[in-house]
Amino acid sequence: MVRLDDERALVQTMDFFTPVVDDPRLFGAIAVANALSDIYAMGATPICAMNIVCFPSNALGPEVLGEILAGGAEKLAEANVPLVGGHSVDDPQLAYGLSVSGIVHPDRVLTKGGARVGDRLLLSKALGTGAISTALKRDKASAEAVAAAERSMARLNRGAAAALDGARVHACTDITGFGLGGHACEMLDATPEVAFAIDCAALPQLPQALAYAAAGMLPGGQRRNRAYRAAMTSHEGVAEAMVDLVFDPQTSGGLFAAVAPQDAEACVAAMRAAGDEQAAIVGEVLARTDGAAALILR
Repeated sequence: MVRLDDERALVQTMDFFTPVVDDPRLFGAIAVANALSDIYAMGATPICAMNIVCFPSNALGPEVLGEILAGGAEKLAEANVPLVGGHSVDDPQLAYGLSVSGIVHPDRVLTKGGARVGDRLLLSKALGTGAISTALKRDKASAEAVAAAERSMARLNRGAAAALDGARVHACTDITGFGLGGHACEMLDATPEVAFAIDCAALPQLPQALAYAAAGMLPGGQRRNRAYRAAMTSHEGVAEAMVDLVFDPQTSGGLFAAVAPQDAEACVAAMRAAGDEQAAIVGEVLARTDGAAALILR
């Protein structure tokens, strides 16, 4: 964050990745939605963006690049964010994303730290994009599951961020490659006096995602995510597939926030009204006990 004056601070982020879908236009839209999420998670308003492109010109034609950029431009227009430039390189590996700038009041910047005992934990999007993407690669994913995952990944977190605006939000992040469990642990690292208790039965799931996880159709990153945070996590009585889904790497996942209990239900209702129909209260913030797990799955 860079404070510009008493009323404004500049926040910036950069995010780009390799294709997660075959349709280049949809890939462009998902990459943009994903990149904007970091700004929304800080409680900021994105004001401009620049393209970042790695493109294998010898392997793919210019029409593919045109479709990717068109999909990105359409999503930026939906978000009302102007594209002001960008940079491209000829690279063997295709990748696309954005550098994004945003504005927020210096006293209202949301960070990963700051969750308070008694807060409710809110999640705006369903889990399972990693499991469904893996199932698709193995020709095991249903059309329903793929369509639901694509819609979720392409949906902006603007509505979820607006639902949190004005509420007593004490910590927030967006769920991406470390999965819900990994990003929750980042929040716990930032506030070592609290623990998160997550009600797994309340976690929203994309269609068939849990079944794919149970069948072992999980990306390699999931195993790394879970192993890295194993010492912080307890999950007695929770099915292994559900624990796996908690650590499933997400692409353009939802916002995860610690909100004062008085505001939580109104925030969820506003998220659902804005298009995040599976938004839910998924847990609560507890005082951490010495020697006990910080992330409690129950």
